[in-house]
Amino acid sequence: MAKCLIRDSEIYYQEFGEGKPVICIHGFVPDSRVMIGCMEPFFKDKEGYRRIYLDLPGMGKTKGSENINNTDDMLDVVIQFIETIIPGESFLLAGESYGGYLARGVIAKMKEKVDGAAFICPVIIPEISKRSLPHHMVIYEDKEFMKTLSQEDQDGFRSLSVILDEYVCTRYKNEVLSGSQIADEEFLEKIKKNYGFTFDLDDFFERPSLFLVGRQDAVTGYKDAFNIIERYPRATFAVLDKASHNLQIEQDTLFNHLMGEWLDRVSKGVR
Repeated sequence: MAKCLIRDSEIYYQEFGEGKPVICIHGFVPDSRVMIGCMEPFFKDKEGYRRIYLDLPGMGKTKGSENINNTDDMLDVVIQFIETIIPGESFLLAGESYGGYLARGVIAKMKEKVDGAAFICPVIIPEISKRSLPHHMVIYEDKEFMKTLSQEDQDGFRSLSVILDEYVCTRYKNEVLSGSQIADEEFLEKIKKNYGFTFDLDDFFERPSLFLVGRQDAVTGYKDAFNIIERYPRATFAVLDKASHNLQIEQDTLFNHLMGEWLDRVSKGVR
């Protein structure tokens, strides 16, 4: 991984490909592996895109900092990172969960540079108690596979996923759990106490966009996304069945198809 200095913090990141920059922002607690895991298979046959994945402060290899105390500070780090790595360039945004919330913040602060945005199970309402959430449910379970897991692994996997099979479990461990286990919990507790922005979001964004939300996502939900739909007049909003907060894993075929359609709209420059 490469690194750059932002606000006295070393921000670690990885790049793949060349061309139009795509800034990819992961969620809260996992690290860049969650975005690399879903985006790189999608981009493997697509030329002309420079994918940039950063580890947010307190997650992955990027350490927390006493100078970063809230989500406003997190956003400032992301914006300074963008301005340092791709100075003066326009770019695409892809954000997952908390990364989707930060992506909306990037749009609020530098909309003129964002040519398109994709939101994967995004945080819409920062306060968990105010979110409209479905009850967690399991739709499919491979009982024989589940028996091969320890009780602890079964419980953790079952609490977050609606599809319980080897494929989903393997990707969940490699892309989500791997980063979550090395997060700086003490630092992130500080951010949790100041999780929402102190400014208003969602001025009109008239560039090609995509909102992917899981019908069974009990973490960020799906209903709240439709409260901001009118502010994204060029957005596709898709609610996917058989999809929890790990929508990109449980519904990878639909994920790739809808991301491809979004990228096609972006590449044609139709505004």
